[in-house]
Amino acid sequence: MHTLKYLNHYPAQVQTQVHKLIETKSLSAHLLKKYPSSHSITNDKTLFSYVSEIKERTMKKSSPLSKTHYDGKIHVINNALGTHHFISRVQGSKLKAKNEIKIASMFKNVPQEFLEMIVVHELAHFKEKEHNKAFYKLCEYMQPSYHQIEFDLRLYLTHMDFFGKLSDWN
Repeated sequence: MHTLKYLNHYPAQVQTQVHKLIETKSLSAHLLKKYPSSHSITNDKTLFSYVSEIKERTMKKSSPLSKTHYDGKIHVINNALGTHHFISRVQGSKLKAKNEIKIASMFKNVPQEFLEMIVVHELAHFKEKEHNKAFYKLCEYMQPSYHQIEFDLRLYLTHMDFFGKLSDWN
């Protein structure tokens, strides 16, 4: 059995079920049944609008969003699907802060739920820096099915390791 690097902290029973999906080559069908199509947010301008809308709907009082874009340099190998940056600059006698979010380019062709999960995760870092209970509670507030979608995204990443991209989402 191959190691399931994206699912290694899940119980053995869950990993066994995933191995069965892989062995029977039914992981694709499982993912496509739950998520039949990809989103249409494929450029930086629409991504910024999408992220801004989620932020305004769920985190009105947090700092404004300065920039959001897809980044081809972010790789899952580096244990990142997206990144958030808090940039502080001195301008005269004032300290200006900017919040930026970068999303891995691989998320241009995935279901909207996966993109939303990454966006919610990065937005939650605006309020909670660490991955703690408060952080995950905020993620669930912003996307009630956050944990299930995170698991399904991990299944997709596992699929990519074993079989490559799902061509039906391209």
